[in-house]
Amino acid sequence: MKRELVLAMNYGGIMIAVKDMNKARQFYEEVMEQKVMMNLDNMHVAYESGFSMQADYAGLLDVPLEMKEQPNNFQLYFEVEDLDMWEEKLSKVEGIEFLHHSKEYPWGQRVIRFYDPDKFIVEVSESMTSVAKRYLAQGMSVEETAEKTMFPVEFVKELV
Repeated sequence: MKRELVLAMNYGGIMIAVKDMNKARQFYEEVMEQKVMMNLDNMHVAYESGFSMQADYAGLLDVPLEMKEQPNNFQLYFEVEDLDMWEEKLSKVEGIEFLHHSKEYPWGQRVIRFYDPDKFIVEVSESMTSVAKRYLAQGMSVEETAEKTMFPVEFVKELV
C-alpha cells in the first residue's frame, strides 16, 4: 500500500519580541498568571496558553530589525470569568498604562485594554459564556440572551 504524504500547514501561535525577557516574564507569569510550557535559556519562553516570547529577535534572525515602540496594531487577547476581579488586580499593578478600563460592547461583553511592558496592547475580556450566564442570571430569557449575545438559541439553552 502506498502512503500519501499530506502537506498541511498548522497554526503554531503568536510570538512577541521582547526587549527585557526578565521584565516580560515577571509581567506575564506573576501578573497575568501564565504558566511556562518551555524555557530555552531565557531567550525563548513559551506559555501553555499558546503564545511565546523571544529575546534578541534581530539577533536570532541575523537581520537588523527596528523594534517599534508601541505599535498599536496588534493585541494579545485573554478571557476571564470574573472581569471585575481582574480589573481590580491589574489596577493595583504599578506601571500599567490602561487604554481604557471596563467597557461594554453592544453584544454585552466587557473588556479592559492596557499596555504590557513592551507596549503591546493586551485585552482582558469576559468570556462570552460568562456574558450569556450573566444575562440569564439577570432574568433575560434564553431567546433574549441569544439575540443580545448573537449566540445560537441551542447554545444558550445548554447554559441554563
